[in-house]
This record gives sequence, C-alpha cells and structure tokens, in this order.
Amino acid sequence: MKCDFTDAFLHSYLDGELSTFRAVEFERHLLHCADCSAELMVQDFLRGRLQVAQLYEAAPASLRRKIGAQLKHVVPTTTVSKPMFWHGLAAAVALLLVALLAWKISPEFRSDNYQAEFAEEIVDAHMRSLQPGHITGIASNDERVVKQWFDGKIKFVLPVRDFANDGFALQGGRLDIIEGRPVAALVYARRGNLINVFVWPTPESDASPHAGSRQGYQWIDWRQGQLEFCTVSNADPADLEQLRQLIAG
Repeated sequence: MKCDFTDAFLHSYLDGELSTFRAVEFERHLLHCADCSAELMVQDFLRGRLQVAQLYEAAPASLRRKIGAQLKHVVPTTTVSKPMFWHGLAAAVALLLVALLAWKISPEFRSDNYQAEFAEEIVDAHMRSLQPGHITGIASNDERVVKQWFDGKIKFVLPVRDFANDGFALQGGRLDIIEGRPVAALVYARRGNLINVFVWPTPESDASPHAGSRQGYQWIDWRQGQLEFCTVSNADPADLEQLRQLIAG
C-alpha cells in the first residue's frame, strides 16, 4: 500500500512548494518511511534526466524571428552535461539528502523555525474557531454522538472522552485545517474558557509534552500511540496540563 504522504506532499516538497512547517514535517517522515524516501530519489533522478534529455521540437524560423524581435535581452545558452553524469550525481544527491534531513530535524532547528511556525498555525486555528458559529461542527457532550460524527470524515480512530467530572466538559468537535491538512478538533469548556484539542495521525514515535505560548494563548503538544495532540487555550497553563494528563490516561 502506498504511503498517504506520497500523494499529499512528495511532489510539492520536490518542487519547493511546501511551507517551512510542512517541509520539516515531511522530512521527519522521510527518515522513517522507506517508500517515500525511495520515491523521492526516483522522482528527483527522473527530473534530472528529463532536464538533460532535450525533449523538444525546434520552433519554425518565422516564430524564432518573431520572438527574437520582441526580446530586449538574449539569455545565453549553457552547455548540458551528458546523461551519464546524472547517474553518479543521483547517488551523491541521495547521500546528501540523508545528511540534510538529519541536520534539518535536529533539536536546534526545531526549536527555532519549526516550533515558531507550528505555534503560529495552532494558535491561528484556535482563534478562528472562536468566531461565532465556528467552534463546533457537532455540538454534543455525548462521546458516542461526537465519535459517530467523525466516522468517515477522518482516517484514524479518534479518542473521544468527556471529562465533565474532572471539570472539563466536552462541548463537541469539528474538522479544522492546519497547513493544508485536515485535523480533528475536540472542544472542552473549563471555567468559562474554551479549550481546543487538535488531533492528527503521525508516523513518529511517542514524545514528551512540549509547551509554549503565543499571543496570550497557551499550548501543549505531545505524541502518543501514533497520534499527535495539541491543546490550546487562554486558560491557565495548569488547566491545560491537567487536561493533557486526562487525555494521556
């Protein structure tokens, strides 16, 4: 079975069309997915071969004269290397790719660009949800009803639980978009504050919680059981940590 990331991100990554956040996420995925890594090398090699294959039709002399008359500057041509050169270069690129991936997902890199953009996306999604009529797609405190609403809309098993007895009342859920990817969002109420819990699948291993703040909103992100969770709210950080512990079970 082909990895879902292949169709969703591989070609956009190869063409440099992904944002920093999404590119780093895909690069982390590449370190654990042999299929995507192999497909990326194949596509990169194929692109190189096509660039040197000279697959073109010569334009008629009349067209060349017409275009030439309209150009103010002539772009100099360059000599193209022989195709055999790309065989050796492809192997070198593959080794370089591994080295670059290892460097780009290091903690030093994630603590700057990656975490900053991650926080921006999460907080922006939370703020959008606070607009009238946007907080829930299904408004219910019934775990079964909320879970059934998500069935067929997402491709992973979403853990839906009401923690009203602990002070976190389930309000419902909705689908949201973060960096072009659909994610599930569960909504809880705590002391007059709404808390979003974003959930999406991940191939990464479990990770300890990482907390931060942006624009007056607090967030805690962690990975567990091939799911990534992120709670966001302007509630007290201690409340977010308590909810995180309840979800983590």
